Amino acid sequence: CLATLIIMLVGDTYTLINYVSFINYLCYGVTIIGLIVLRWKKPKIFRPIKVNLLIPITYLAFWAFLLIFSLYSEPIVCGVGLIIILTGVPVFFLGVYWRNKPKCVNRLIESMTCWGQKLCFVVYPQCGSVEEE
Repeated sequence: CLATLIIMLVGDTYTLINYVSFINYLCYGVTIIGLIVLRWKKPKIFRPIKVNLLIPITYLAFWAFLLIFSLYSEPIVCGVGLIIILTGVPVFFLGVYWRNKPKCVNRLIESMTCWGQKLCFVVYPQCGSVEEE
């Protein structure tokens, strides 16, 4: 979010739309790849909707063409889009991967989560430590 806000303040909206569209297409393709991998490695799990594998494979073929064409025609925009995605890696390591965080870090994360829930009306805020319950 911070990188996007900085780009919005510094750059123009058209460039930001290009960054975000590249990121979206990249995430869609990775999601479809995950669907195919799960269908192959775990064929017995419950799926509410099951489609013929020809559909996601066809989608991936078009996706690869569009992604390669985007990388060829606008490599700087695609590179900045990848950098925007990579800004989430430190957040992942600090928030998810790091298991034995100090209590002050856990309290900070919980208060930021509660504040974000209240701000966006996403989930009914349940402020308070999980450890207390």
